[in-house]
Amino acid sequence: MKEKKWHQKRKEFKGVVVSNKMDKSVVVKVNRETPDPLYGKRVIKSTKFHAHDPDNSCNVGDVVVIRETRPISKTKSWVVVKNLSKNSNLQSQ
Repeated sequence: MKEKKWHQKRKEFKGVVVSNKMDKSVVVKVNRETPDPLYGKRVIKSTKFHAHDPDNSCNVGDVVVIRETRPISKTKSWVVVKNLSKNSNLQSQ
């Protein structure tokens, strides 16, 4: 059985853009549910990822899909794959 190549098994997450103040970069907040180790109740934990947005097309509040990639800078090793929903409430500045 063939093993998958590295680029075919990269991680993908869905999250919300929380900042787009950098040039060609966005900060995406990804939520995940994990059980509490003692009580077993589901707890929502979140992580912020810096992602590369080459077109500067994402705004705050947009739901996006990000994919793992090679390191682009010190903090960026994710890239925006697609924008699932545009937040039309914000005006362009």
